[in-house]
Amino acid sequence: MKVRLDFCDFWPGFPKTNNFIYNLLKERFEVEICDCPDFLIFGDLGQHVHRVHNCVKIFMCPESFLPDFKLYDYAFTCHQINDPRNLRLPPYVRGLNPQMLQKENEDPAQILASKTRFCCMLAGYSNRKTRLRDEFFHKLCKYKKVDSAAIALNNLGYRITWDRKAEFLKSCKFYMAFENASIPGWTTERITDAMLARAVPIYRGNPGIGMEFNPKSFLNYSDFPNAEALIDKIIELDQEDAKYMEYLRQPYFHNNQPNEFFSRERLLNQFERIFTTPITPVSRQRYPLQIDRWIVVKKNRPPRTP
Repeated sequence: MKVRLDFCDFWPGFPKTNNFIYNLLKERFEVEICDCPDFLIFGDLGQHVHRVHNCVKIFMCPESFLPDFKLYDYAFTCHQINDPRNLRLPPYVRGLNPQMLQKENEDPAQILASKTRFCCMLAGYSNRKTRLRDEFFHKLCKYKKVDSAAIALNNLGYRITWDRKAEFLKSCKFYMAFENASIPGWTTERITDAMLARAVPIYRGNPGIGMEFNPKSFLNYSDFPNAEALIDKIIELDQEDAKYMEYLRQPYFHNNQPNEFFSRERLLNQFERIFTTPITPVSRQRYPLQIDRWIVVKKNRPPRTP
């Protein structure tokens, strides 16, 4: 099946023919990237270029925005909602090979011996919305320094660049994998970054995280009555190697098998439903007195009837 497709509203320089979705779709479809596509996949960045299109629009976003089907036809979001137009796709899935999180014959003692830092945090900003994370950071620093190497609460005097992040995390025993907010379904790459580095995640965020990953492999803020109790547990693991290594022994996935969200078949089946279901795109639906300032530059205009 041939699919005429385009991407827009992603980051500058977004590679249209070498990205997670394009490479996935090539496994089942003949994909043609073109300026006047039948299907448009767009993100939440850029200058709203998607508005010039009248084709079927597919919203794909790593943030926690709820889908708005008045603006587009389908969505891949972090939310698990009862609507066939939306499929849950946690942000950590894209670009991550789940085999890298599966544990086979690893030596916890060897991993522990490679740790030269106590704990770290990488956060882009600090404000009233991140107050709980910031307070926890300062409380934990009273025990030992937590190395903050991004913009927020930076205490190293330099920032870790994207290409050095994995190396930096591998040196840490713990990683403060706090989401910017606790929202059902919103699990970003913070927790999987820690797992890839074999640093025990200290997680706060998605209330259902235990259904996606083995709760015995990380510390979940919500499992403790307060921050002090969690810090006591961190100190215990830091001071008792045997207990710390027990977390390293635990598989990240339940039964050491990737969760359903990594299923390429699941994603491809949803795209096949999208590509084969005849619909009138939302962008072609007109309402009385509707004014669309983008109408003069619209692409993919429907043919005029005589």
